[in-house]
Amino acid sequence: MTEQRGEGDEVRQGAMERAWEELVAAARRTVADGLVVGTSGNVSVRVGGTILVTPSGVPYDRLTARDAVGVDTDGNQLFGDLAPTSELPMHLAVYRTTQAGAVVHTHAVHATAVSTLVPELPPIHYMTAALGGPVRVARYAPYGSDELAENMLRALGERTGCLLQNHGTITYGDTLDQAYDRTAQLEWMSRLWLTASSVPGHAPSLLSAGQLREAADRLRGYGRQ
Repeated sequence: MTEQRGEGDEVRQGAMERAWEELVAAARRTVADGLVVGTSGNVSVRVGGTILVTPSGVPYDRLTARDAVGVDTDGNQLFGDLAPTSELPMHLAVYRTTQAGAVVHTHAVHATAVSTLVPELPPIHYMTAALGGPVRVARYAPYGSDELAENMLRALGERTGCLLQNHGTITYGDTLDQAYDRTAQLEWMSRLWLTASSVPGHAPSLLSAGQLREAADRLRGYGRQ
């Protein structure tokens, strides 16, 4: 992994290498957890002014340290011989408009199914609050397009994740672990809603705005002494 001249010292280089290792591990986990198939989906991490991102068309189990790809927030490639993911416009749009430290995009089955049925995932569970509220569906646009990135940003307003119509999901967080957890929660809630709403003669109960606000308050203190 070699950065442009003057980009950083040994400490920064070490941070980049660790971030790449974590990114590759997360990308492989999306496959193991059934959130993507083959080389679909992608993961990125911000390290200072550099965005490390999975390359296009390379199976995650084949990625090594030599395959690291880094771009700046304008999409200029800083290092790496492989092309960055075709979904780079979505990742960069998130980094330009938020303080995100990591972004995870998947083609999770249940979440994608929900994206074809409703304009937003109904508030079926209190973890809806962890993503900022009911998760919206971004209008369909061709993958890798600026139009898709724009539609995604509109759906993301005051949220940390959204569904992409007939496509998949995207979430972000301060860390890669947080972004991945939000992806997993979104897929789980989608599966929960699909399961509950499929029972003939019954409609699932949903949480009110007040109940979601209470959940958000509780979640902000979760895990803290």
